[in-house]
Amino acid sequence: MDAQIITDRRVWNDFVGASACCNVTQSYEWGELAHYLGCSEALRVGIVNDAGQLCAAMLVLVMHAPILNKPYFYAPRGPILDDPDGPAVAILLNFVKAEARRRQAFMLKVEPSVPDGDFKWLMGLQRRGFRPNPYATHVRHEWVLDIRPAEETLLSEMKEKWRYNIRLASRKGVTVRQGQGQADLDTFYRIYETTSVRDQFFIHDKAHYQDILRMFGEENHGMLLLAECDGQAIAGTITVSLGRWSWYLFGASANEHRERMPNHLLQWNAIQWARSQGCWYYNFRGIPDILAEGEELWGVYVFKRGFGGYPIRFLETHDLVYQPLLYKAYRSLLEVKRWRDGRRRKQAAAQEMKLAPEQSR
Repeated sequence: MDAQIITDRRVWNDFVGASACCNVTQSYEWGELAHYLGCSEALRVGIVNDAGQLCAAMLVLVMHAPILNKPYFYAPRGPILDDPDGPAVAILLNFVKAEARRRQAFMLKVEPSVPDGDFKWLMGLQRRGFRPNPYATHVRHEWVLDIRPAEETLLSEMKEKWRYNIRLASRKGVTVRQGQGQADLDTFYRIYETTSVRDQFFIHDKAHYQDILRMFGEENHGMLLLAECDGQAIAGTITVSLGRWSWYLFGASANEHRERMPNHLLQWNAIQWARSQGCWYYNFRGIPDILAEGEELWGVYVFKRGFGGYPIRFLETHDLVYQPLLYKAYRSLLEVKRWRDGRRRKQAAAQEMKLAPEQSR
């Protein structure tokens, strides 16, 4: 077996897409998009067996730690391999360590696309020197729908209100079509900006979404859907697929016509598109870490849950330390940041509760 940098998009994606660890954040395209996430470089490290076939892979992003301004390696939902204790692992990690030394990276952070508590993976990571990190970079809890059953079955397993809302949207004149070209992307982004202001979340520059649609759309693995009413776009989604999986990446809705339930019809159309791609699973992505009312993302979770499906929780973050002193400083800064973020959330929640009686008058 030999470790090398893989430059063939199809070879990489075919391997990742066929793996049980398949995830869009380990796709070839994700490495090309990583500069939007503050990544300075993307390394696609593969292990090739004696037959010349990939048997392990890991997309590694070269990130920089704030304040420390030092580089570290991050594998979002990687590595991609079947046996976490097999011979390919040592070759992979030795190659990555050499690349880290060349770039003076102080650690490798991995968040494998395997279920939480997987004993084999936990033991494999521990034997290779990884240590658990309670502060996840990627949301660990996601909502997934198995879309292999017939459409009638999928509809019957939704909450009754969700089936009703899908039909209601059609009766209220909402139609869904595939977005095409720059004008439709501009329309989606305008609605997405409205959504981000209303729901208070960060969005990237328009070029980020344009590149996603261009890269994944080259082989029809990316789709922009727009919901329209009376000739006006009122909602949109971006969905991508790889192997047997599809992911709902972004959703936007205007302030107008929300009572017509365009988002329910959009999701149903996105699910139908994923089925046409041969996908088995539709991943709605992030839900609250703790499934309790009042938690962040609770409303998003309730919406996703209504379509049927089940939660999946991924293995916790693990770090392989190359430079202990820098890593210790990094963890200390991370703990301070998490404490500050938690305090801000509590203050915001307290302020919201304080204002609630006034707003109800």
